[in-house]
Amino acid sequence: MIKTVIIIDSRSDAAKLRNSISNMSDDLFQKTKLIMDDVAKYGDSALFDYTEKFDGVRLNSLKVTDEEIKKAYNNVTTEQVHSIKIMKERLIMGEKVLLKRLRGIVMSSHGVRVQRIVRPVSSVGCYIPGGKARYPSTMVMCAIPAKVAGVKRVVALSPPLRDGTVDPLTLVAADICDVDEFYKVGGAHGIMALAFGTPTISKVSKIVGPGGIFVTIAKILASSKVSIDMIAGPTELLIYADSKADPKLVAFDLISQSEHSYDTLCGLVTTSKEFAVQVTDMLQSILERSTIKRADIVKRSLEENGFIAVCKNESAAIEFINELAPEHLEIIATNARTVSKNIISAGLVLIGKYTPSSASDYCLGSNHVLPTSGFSKSRASLSVLDFVKIVNTIQATKLGLKKVEPVVKQISMAEGLTNHYEAIRERFKK
Repeated sequence: MIKTVIIIDSRSDAAKLRNSISNMSDDLFQKTKLIMDDVAKYGDSALFDYTEKFDGVRLNSLKVTDEEIKKAYNNVTTEQVHSIKIMKERLIMGEKVLLKRLRGIVMSSHGVRVQRIVRPVSSVGCYIPGGKARYPSTMVMCAIPAKVAGVKRVVALSPPLRDGTVDPLTLVAADICDVDEFYKVGGAHGIMALAFGTPTISKVSKIVGPGGIFVTIAKILASSKVSIDMIAGPTELLIYADSKADPKLVAFDLISQSEHSYDTLCGLVTTSKEFAVQVTDMLQSILERSTIKRADIVKRSLEENGFIAVCKNESAAIEFINELAPEHLEIIATNARTVSKNIISAGLVLIGKYTPSSASDYCLGSNHVLPTSGFSKSRASLSVLDFVKIVNTIQATKLGLKKVEPVVKQISMAEGLTNHYEAIRERFKK
């Protein structure tokens, strides 16, 4: 059901494992580009046609109306609304602390004053996945950092259901988060609309949010024209557990993340062959129960992309983790905090058995839009940092400019850009 691999070379084996599940083929890139070219050429007409083709509904309008949002509240519970508000407030707390640290950065030295001013991105498009699950939580994770940053126009996109509506709790979440516009469109065609604009959907300055393979490829293709947050494709969970961990908890955590979609990547890394067998047996036992929801997705996901990696020792396991660079990393071990200090490549590190990824997906105060496909080697989760730009302002005095004149002269002459120096020297001629 789930493959077990013995890790001989942590780095090369991790790379092989990741490459073996990569499905961004040239053919998929070409298909995605054709869709995006159609949107560029035909605008809204292409959006209606592709929505009918992929989502099975012919829409009359792309934009969600105020009336539809009001109606959505009638189809959710008071408890659900309350939970969305708690998620929002927890996320706001962390984002405000981060933003505050960026303000007031000023350096004055030798007659030169440098100030770094925080300015929000002007407009943002938030892609909210649909399909086999609904993601009001992703609505919160994308919109709130943007709002905290001060983005003036926050747009949301999500594919419609077959009756032409959008999941009501996702609409309610958008309303609670003060999203400015919401459109019923998804996929690569939706990404293209955000990137280049159509008569109905004005283009944005940046696109954020996770999605399936076509959305991920579309964001890559669109990134030549519009800024994107990251490569945030199918979710990933890696668990590092020692022999003292509870195999049942590990099994349930793997199942919880694998239920997202068929192409999720979920795995366990351990130094104990016996523990690997225990987790395999536990997974088999749990999945044989008829009460497990979304069992078809979980089974296929674990069969096609799941794995258990057995390393010779803890150092090898840590090296394996850092090379694989998973989106989520759970550490369930007696020395979990010590292990965590050696992790340099993971989108989110979750320490201890009471910090499962299933909780971080919702309301631990962190963002669940995280880098996948190994990109946690270079960045972390979506945050207020993705929605601001640092504008540098510099003011030099006459003395300050005079101090750097010799440096400019030497380097500009070396580079053959002599007029750089002449522009400075002219200022000191009597």
